[in-house]
Amino acid sequence: MLADRVRRIDASGIRKVFDLAATMKDPINLSIGQPDFDVPEPVKEAGIAAIRAGFNRYTVTQGIPELHDRIRRMLREEKQFEPEATLITSGTSGGLLLAFLATVNPGDEVIIPDPYFVMYKHLVTLCDGKPVFLDTYPDFRLRREALEPLITPRTKMLLINSPCNPTGTVYSADELRMVADLVGERDILVISDEIYESFVYADGYTSLASLYPRALLLGGFSKTYGMTGWRLGYAAGPREVIGQMTKLQQYTFVCAPSFAQKAGLAALDLKTADYLADYRRKRDLIYNGLIDAGYEVEKPEGAFYIFPKVPWGTDMEFAETAIRNNLLLIPGSVFSERNTHVRIAYPAPDETIERGLEVLRRLAKR
Repeated sequence: MLADRVRRIDASGIRKVFDLAATMKDPINLSIGQPDFDVPEPVKEAGIAAIRAGFNRYTVTQGIPELHDRIRRMLREEKQFEPEATLITSGTSGGLLLAFLATVNPGDEVIIPDPYFVMYKHLVTLCDGKPVFLDTYPDFRLRREALEPLITPRTKMLLINSPCNPTGTVYSADELRMVADLVGERDILVISDEIYESFVYADGYTSLASLYPRALLLGGFSKTYGMTGWRLGYAAGPREVIGQMTKLQQYTFVCAPSFAQKAGLAALDLKTADYLADYRRKRDLIYNGLIDAGYEVEKPEGAFYIFPKVPWGTDMEFAETAIRNNLLLIPGSVFSERNTHVRIAYPAPDETIERGLEVLRRLAKR
């Protein structure tokens, strides 16, 4: 009855933890990858106004023109990127699905830096492609000597996620120039997933698209503005790729939610410095707490995750023990071919982070 493709894809380990959280009484939840702040009031009001004005029907598949214009202006001013074409997507995840369906053939190889966002390898599998993992341990950096040997005549795509989920790594301009140099003379599509672009804790963030104009840049509103349930994102890049993604959206998502597109215009006019400062402080709280407890961990430079090495056992053994102590976190093997780390999400109240650190201190001493 079922298609072979679904048998090759496991249920997300993240979803399993979410389901478990629903059955627990007052868990210390450091597993959820979404902001703990609500959608800003001006964005809510814009969405409500659109609904009340009757803007509730389908839009054109590619999205409303005024949102395209506003996104293009943002990309030009903030990322020095002038894409050939843009598409308003149903979230960044929707953009990822369309990009893979539009470009990956059976047998194509897709290079994925490891650790990686959970969707990447499963989307490759869905398209009958072959994931090729670029090991970035122990410090989660990109190195030419590790990447170059992985490029073969069958390489179709390279994925870049900066800031990165689950490690919080932000790739430097030199690392991204190295990537651009390697793919520049080959017919390799580079997807730059920049959904966490607003959570960068040091100066000097570089978008790959500013160095490699043929990149396909994916971004969205979920993380920056707390709009995870509004499903609004965008894709920007080569006209031929965006054109095929738009065609596929017509037969899948149809269009991004209409009222959310109007709200997106209001969101792009907001400043988010307060959110960034708050999350930088939370980053320091969890990082310093883990270091003091003796964990081996890299300091995140962006996003809102930290990826410590487990002090004993496998990631699954450690995570299961944490859950028995009422602490929810995600085994690192959900995001990696290794089973040595766990992902902790820190978009949570300080009290929750402190409670989590108490459990982690006890576990480190086991």
